Amino acid sequence: MSRPSPLSRPDARAWALYDWANSAYVTTVITAVFPVYFSAVAAGGMAPQAATQRFALATTAALLGVALLAPVLGALADLYPWKKRLLAGFMLTGAVATALLATVGPGDWQRGLVLFVIGNVGCYGSFVFYDALLPHVARDGELDRLSSAGYALGYLGGGLLLALNLAFITMPGWFGLADAGAGTRLAFLSVAVWWAGFSIPLLRRVAEPPVRPRGVRRGPWAQFRATLRELVGHRDAALFLLAFLIYNDGIVTIIRMATLYGAEVGIDRGLMIGAILMVQFVGIPFAFLFGRVAGRVGARKAILVTLGVYCVIALVGYRMTTATHFYLLAFLVATVQGGCQALSRSLFASMIPAARSAEFFSFFAVAEKCAAVLGPATFAVAVALTGSSRVAVLAVALFFIAGAQILLRVDVERGRARAAEHPDTPPVA
Repeated sequence: MSRPSPLSRPDARAWALYDWANSAYVTTVITAVFPVYFSAVAAGGMAPQAATQRFALATTAALLGVALLAPVLGALADLYPWKKRLLAGFMLTGAVATALLATVGPGDWQRGLVLFVIGNVGCYGSFVFYDALLPHVARDGELDRLSSAGYALGYLGGGLLLALNLAFITMPGWFGLADAGAGTRLAFLSVAVWWAGFSIPLLRRVAEPPVRPRGVRRGPWAQFRATLRELVGHRDAALFLLAFLIYNDGIVTIIRMATLYGAEVGIDRGLMIGAILMVQFVGIPFAFLFGRVAGRVGARKAILVTLGVYCVIALVGYRMTTATHFYLLAFLVATVQGGCQALSRSLFASMIPAARSAEFFSFFAVAEKCAAVLGPATFAVAVALTGSSRVAVLAVALFFIAGAQILLRVDVERGRARAAEHPDTPPVA
């Protein structure tokens, strides 16, 4: 008999709905709308290369900021019952910054980038505490399916609002708007309202995990160092984190460089935005599918399958010359992206002590952010060394191969047994 969906429980639905909430920011602000608005309007009088350079530096600053903050905040969230409070703080900071993007006009590139950085820190900072709640919300045997369900809802929510926002921009007259600029400003406001509004169920229905003191008092940096030593003691969790860092370099590189590479090949921007929308909706059933596959064969094997598909994606990218090839690449990404990232989150959660989830997931966040910086940087170096973006795309497959080799050395059952040795051990307070 099939097990009931974890989304049948109110607290699990409320937790997963935060993926629906924050994906609006990722799809509209980070991926599709703000980069174009920045180059065309906020930095309209600037040389295109200079605008791209400033935008890239702002993105790097935001990601590095989260990487530096995450370990300390993770330690605080396990020292005190602050996971939901910190999540709400980062979420509101990001939502307010996103709403203020509607005030950015021609020439306001500095203010636009400051607000973009603050929004990124708010979005990615909230993920630390959102992910840390997963092992507390999921029941036995639900980690993979609940994590995958969250990603599926994120695809749906982000795709629906992005479609509406693109309608605001491309057909402003239908909505009583003056022009595409007014449609873009309305899009930013809609993301802020969507993000904050759909975060309310998590804040209301998900219980704050209890924190029990152990008697020894340490500051957050001392606790961070202690957690780092403890993570090394969880050999398989640490080994998995290394594998994740490497193969996620490849995933992030494909996500962030796909449209730039497509433009270099000569693919129309409108067609590429259509491909982004396709990824959002095609990814929904495949995210659920990989949750079920993991239930049958295990999360590690399911992730290895996705890495094999990513190697094929790199090969398709290497040979890409037409919009048809770009859509094939986008379809293949949609089949594995959500499943790989969702199962990576749930597999790591299964090998760490639940009472230390925020601290351990802060390292997971650092690995994600390092990948966001190192992956594109490695791509740029490969282009500089070879003189070819095609060779750089093909070289991305090395990330997946190396990550898979390390992942094969992870003994999941041993890692889970190590975490279960002290499942109720509370963090230091």
